[in-house]
Amino acid sequence: MNDQAALKYGEQPGLRFAVVLDGHGGCREMDWPGVDAWKPADGVLWIHLERDDPQAQAWLRYRSGIDPLTVEALLAEETRPRVEDFDESMLVVLRGVNRSRAGELLELVPIHLWIEHSRIISLRDKNHYMLALRDIREALFNGKGPRRTGALFTRIAEKLVKYLEPVINEFEDRADHLDETLLQHPTDQCRAELSDLRRHAILLRRYLAPQREALFRLQVEDAPWLSKRDKIRLRETTDKVLRHLENLDAIRDRSTILHEDLASQIAEEQARASNRLTTVAAVLLPPTLFTGLLGSNVEGIPYKDHPWAFAIACLIVLAMFALEIWLLRKMKWL
Repeated sequence: MNDQAALKYGEQPGLRFAVVLDGHGGCREMDWPGVDAWKPADGVLWIHLERDDPQAQAWLRYRSGIDPLTVEALLAEETRPRVEDFDESMLVVLRGVNRSRAGELLELVPIHLWIEHSRIISLRDKNHYMLALRDIREALFNGKGPRRTGALFTRIAEKLVKYLEPVINEFEDRADHLDETLLQHPTDQCRAELSDLRRHAILLRRYLAPQREALFRLQVEDAPWLSKRDKIRLRETTDKVLRHLENLDAIRDRSTILHEDLASQIAEEQARASNRLTTVAAVLLPPTLFTGLLGSNVEGIPYKDHPWAFAIACLIVLAMFALEIWLLRKMKWL
């Protein structure tokens, strides 16, 4: 955001931006007074608000002209993707990636949309940032943006899904890296990374599944602002979401298999260590018993006064070692 845009935003609390489409791919910006003075004849209006800002909430409740129950639905904390039809208008909740730079914590954040024939109101929380909406706004400023309400909504849905693709690819790269690591040098860190990957894949799928259903429902709605071309583009977007869900299922299953492989490797290492200890104990047990008997502090120990008794005892112990190792190898314990 440049200094001029930051200044405008500071002067318009609750209003991230508002633009009127010129019908040729461009737009002109508006402030709060311009939003209040707007009429459908002026062109399609796109208002982007901060859902948790008091001034934005007050405008929705008292000056937007939207039914109070619908306003409460727009401001609700419930963020599961869904579609609600209100005559010729529509309430849509979708989710997009809140991450402007690689390496940031993955977060799927909601965007609430109220769509009328000549107006779209979008809301997101103050601390969330979506590259998808920024791209559409820049395209409008460059004269290459959408020209109609349906095209604008379709572009929003497409961009939200588009920014999911790098996240899915990142998950697949992480799974490939963990697979190679487990084959070469499995570590305890691999287990934590696998759990994290599986958790994120499950979280992402949790919201993408209802988002697919919401986009599918939009294809069969009779909203007058959705053209046939818009519905075809929504179908393509829905297909992309379906492919993402299939990839997430594959990543989840793959991480589960890798986790099981890692657990098996750890169990095998523990079993080998246990076998080594058992073998050592088995080898040492008979000589220990023999020397323990000879070391008993009682009368009658044979050859206790013989000068070669200790050497003979050592030879017997060594012979017992050799015999035990031969027996263990024959039984394939070694």
